[in-house]
Amino acid sequence: MARHRNIRNRRDSDDYDYDDVYGHSVEEDSCLSPSDTSQWIYDRSRNHHAISSFLDSHDDIQEEAEEDTAEQTRPELERRESTDIRNLALTDADEAKLLSCLDELRDILGDTVSENVLIQTVLTNKFDFAKALDEILNRNKNKDKEPEKVISKPPPVVLIESAKPVVSNIDKTPKVIAINVEPKVGVIKGFKVEQDGGSGSRPQTPRDQSPATERTIQIPSKVKEKIDPNKQYSTERGSEKDHLYIVVIGHVDAGKSTLMGRLLCELGEVSQRTLHKYEQESKKIGKQSFMYAWVLDETGEERVRGITMDVGRAQFETKTKKVIILDAPGHADFIPNMITGAGQADVALLVVDATRGEFESGFELGGQTREHALLVRSLGISQLTVAVNKLDTANWSEERFNEILNKLKLFLKQAGFKESDVTFVPCSGLTGENLVKPPTELELCKWYKGPCLLDVIDQCNVPVRPVAKPLRITINDIFKGTGTGFCVAGRIENGVLNKGDKVLVCPIKEIAEVKGISINDLSSNVAFAGDQVSVTLSGVDIQNVAVGFVLSDPVQQVPVSSRFEARLVVFNVKVPITKGYPVLIHHQSLVESANIVKLKALLNKSTGEVLKKKPRCLGNNSVAVVDIEVCRPICIERYKDVKELGRVMLRVAGVTIAAGLITDIYNT
Repeated sequence: MARHRNIRNRRDSDDYDYDDVYGHSVEEDSCLSPSDTSQWIYDRSRNHHAISSFLDSHDDIQEEAEEDTAEQTRPELERRESTDIRNLALTDADEAKLLSCLDELRDILGDTVSENVLIQTVLTNKFDFAKALDEILNRNKNKDKEPEKVISKPPPVVLIESAKPVVSNIDKTPKVIAINVEPKVGVIKGFKVEQDGGSGSRPQTPRDQSPATERTIQIPSKVKEKIDPNKQYSTERGSEKDHLYIVVIGHVDAGKSTLMGRLLCELGEVSQRTLHKYEQESKKIGKQSFMYAWVLDETGEERVRGITMDVGRAQFETKTKKVIILDAPGHADFIPNMITGAGQADVALLVVDATRGEFESGFELGGQTREHALLVRSLGISQLTVAVNKLDTANWSEERFNEILNKLKLFLKQAGFKESDVTFVPCSGLTGENLVKPPTELELCKWYKGPCLLDVIDQCNVPVRPVAKPLRITINDIFKGTGTGFCVAGRIENGVLNKGDKVLVCPIKEIAEVKGISINDLSSNVAFAGDQVSVTLSGVDIQNVAVGFVLSDPVQQVPVSSRFEARLVVFNVKVPITKGYPVLIHHQSLVESANIVKLKALLNKSTGEVLKKKPRCLGNNSVAVVDIEVCRPICIERYKDVKELGRVMLRVAGVTIAAGLITDIYNT
């Protein structure tokens, strides 16, 4: 029982001899041995010696503290002077411009300039990166040119401490002997340097060399310059073949997919195993002639229905070019998809069916041949190749070829195509005649001496790529990638896109970072105007991005508005266009509801003169200036600034009624 506590004789105060405070630790602050009693005995000599040592070293401690305070003064002030961007009351667009400029300035200047100075300089120069950088660099140069000033300081006191302090018998205080030394002290760029190397000089310590004590800004020896876009384009693409995007258009069942599929097979782009598989599968459903079309029509619904529904993609190479095919649907129900494909192309290939009755139904009786030709011309495509397909059904008749040629020439000239920019080629997609090799059919060789289809495509001119203009990328598809972030697909209309760039997603005005770039399913670090790219983005939610949005340069942003002025060319309309007329506006891949809110003027077709101001209505084949209001803000450009983003199409009830150029944008 000796181990147990005496419960009967225990008093309550025995266990509670400390203040019962919530959170108070029951452990001692120090662990001392109970047997060590010397620590509790007062020793006068030991205490006196400790006080003397403290007094002797007190000045040294104070001097070191002063040095630490001086060293920490500037960083502390910089932290206090730093500006919070959120307190500047900037708009989202201005904040995006500011962040973009700050990133570029930090890439060049590093951490040598405080963030407060950078922000104030950028705001002063109205977000102009070049002007802000020049101002900072010029300010630093002026500081370097200032004459060096010698700051006089009182002679420092050098303390000589003996091994044992001298203590007077009278006042019992230690005596310290001081010797005055006058070293030459100068200030060079904020550093304190002692110029004589005598015994009184103090060598420079790492603390003296710390950047925290420096008072001037160090300008990097080599300032990173922005790469010239034209020079970068010539460096990256100078040795490669030019990229040419060609859209294949025409009436439904004209043989567009079969023609392109046979062309790819003749060029060796499709393996024999794949082709044999398509042949066997097409035989099972009784459509053996579709085996070549299935090279581009990959979805099951397209193969069952026998028509193209979405834009198919394929590529091949000629002698001088790398050609990317955009196989557009010909059915009237899929005109919006055709407009999306045509908006991504540089040139167009119009396929017509030479069979008796088929050409007439597609061209004269409300078919898509006319509408497709008008649409591609309205979208800015000026080079057109006409493939007169299925001419073998007419026994390669020259009379039939000339009949089609004469009808189309007149119409295409009225649509705005120059005669020198239009080429006619007789061919057959099913037999492969005159596609990649000169014709061998005797009936055709008698009268046709021109080039084959492949040579005509190779002779097309590649448009000048506007790589030096501000970045503009139109989004026509959004999908989830395999890694982090998500992907958007679209065409780079202007500028250069590098991996790691910051872009502004418009019209929502959110900043995103480019994590990856893919061109024709191949990874790349840079892409240029004219390229079809897939871009992996981070920093923005996929739910906030939609087809028709534009990736813009953060500084030189794309205009966003819901009202604009346009110069329209009206096609055939059943009902005249009046004020308040509802339409569907097609702008690249964007489709939005809109209204014609004002009819400003009726113009002469050829001269552009104003025939009548404020007309009451617009009839067939008229040209007019109107105001259009969209149901929500969209990304648009004036035609004179960016041609690709300055065109619009107006459709009503599945029919294209007008095409126009944006001449002015209103602030909304």
